[in-house]
Amino acid sequence: MKKKYRKVAIGVDVGGSGIKGAPVDLKTGQFLDERYRVPTPEDAEPKEIAKIIRKIVDHFDLPEEVPVGVSFPAPIVRGQVPFMANLSKEWEGQFPARIISRQLKRPVTVMNDADAAGYAEVYYGAANGQKGTIIMLTLGTGIGSALVSDGVLVPNSELGHLLLDNGMEAEHFAASSVFEREGLSFEEWAQRLQKVFSHIDMLFSPDLFIVGGGVSKKHKKFLPLIDTNAPIVPADLLNSAGIVGSALYAKQMLA
Repeated sequence: MKKKYRKVAIGVDVGGSGIKGAPVDLKTGQFLDERYRVPTPEDAEPKEIAKIIRKIVDHFDLPEEVPVGVSFPAPIVRGQVPFMANLSKEWEGQFPARIISRQLKRPVTVMNDADAAGYAEVYYGAANGQKGTIIMLTLGTGIGSALVSDGVLVPNSELGHLLLDNGMEAEHFAASSVFEREGLSFEEWAQRLQKVFSHIDMLFSPDLFIVGGGVSKKHKKFLPLIDTNAPIVPADLLNSAGIVGSALYAKQMLA
């Protein structure tokens, strides 16, 4: 590989509403080109998603040797999707890296989207150099989570599926998609998020909470309304964390 590409990888973030990607400078965690986004189709079936990922990767016209990492809205257990909440149920039991790699005709790594975001924050963002237990929640179509202990990522935490005392899953009660769908005010939404954070605070006693996802750009409107024992801060990388984390992971795994 040419020297100019040795510290470069392409990250692709698959979400319930959009699939976006960019080449990443792994020295800095910054995008090397403008992010390219394609709306997620309603069916969100494996072949269709793989074709969109290929379209995104081809858009940047980089050498085949540049690694590709994909962040995915589901747990990835030994390469397999055990269950799916926000895309087609056809993904359940599948090995997404195999499906996407066949379409791209190049090696691909796949990791949980919230884990990718947490991974990026450990290396480049709000969790860099932090000690202790750090929990990141990504607020989007659902609620993803990343658990980091003394700089080490503990994968597939899926805290968005915790049952709250009202009998609802956390993400069905307080994801940003719920905030938008129900037309909640930031104050009303913060009250719901308070239940989520208080429950997690009680279970894990973390040293730091990080909040990511697209809505984290508006963190000043709702984070100050949430009271936790641990400090609660917005993700430094905001909505780019999934792309950056998956790109870094791909470089490390496929080097």
